[in-house]
Amino acid sequence: MDKKILIEELSKRLKIEFNNRHLLLEAITHSSYAKPKIKVEYNERLEFLGDAVLQVVISDYLYNKYKEKKEGELSKLRSLIVCENSLYKIATKWDLGKFIRMSKGEELTGGRHRVSILADAVEAIIAAIYLDRGMEIVRGFVLENFEEIINLATENKIIMDYKSKLQEYYQQLGDSEIVYDTIRFEGPPHRRKFFVKVLVNNEIEGYGEGYSKKEGEQKAAKDLLNHLEVIDEK
Repeated sequence: MDKKILIEELSKRLKIEFNNRHLLLEAITHSSYAKPKIKVEYNERLEFLGDAVLQVVISDYLYNKYKEKKEGELSKLRSLIVCENSLYKIATKWDLGKFIRMSKGEELTGGRHRVSILADAVEAIIAAIYLDRGMEIVRGFVLENFEEIINLATENKIIMDYKSKLQEYYQQLGDSEIVYDTIRFEGPPHRRKFFVKVLVNNEIEGYGEGYSKKEGEQKAAKDLLNHLEVIDEK
């Protein structure tokens, strides 16, 4: 996609007009896109700044909104709101994967759907908005886009450890044996993708995949929790 069209379409999706569109282009450029002898600015520095801006905006909001909550409670809420999984949900809502500039190799190994790449790009976009439009604009942008996640966190409806949640569910029903089994893996050693199934009492119940066994197991547990209607998350 042409750079100009790419930026115009993404700006419309974000509902933000940039004065310096190069900042947005940098925010969606993955390090793999860099080419030998050609200088390409990619989003790692923006990601660093965006993480800090996001922390400040959410911290300020929680501090002023929930005056009765203690520091530990506020910290827990913030960690749920700004975690990688929450950022990934925001990226999915924007369909951000199709806008990220990356190498063909990265794309072929699932880069457009990789949680870490999408989450990092969200932070980089937040930084780009902050640099281009200032704190008040980025504050409004963050609170509008994170509203649903903030509400879920404050209502204690965000589950981070799906394996523990699954264990708790079956403990209430009596003795059950939960086993996670890696079905297969694909890709080179440095970019290996694991496909995992979870079995309850020797029956296959859920499937998951990820770029580590841990991620695959968590997604398999999440898949089963969705089927059990214990949670309702995509």
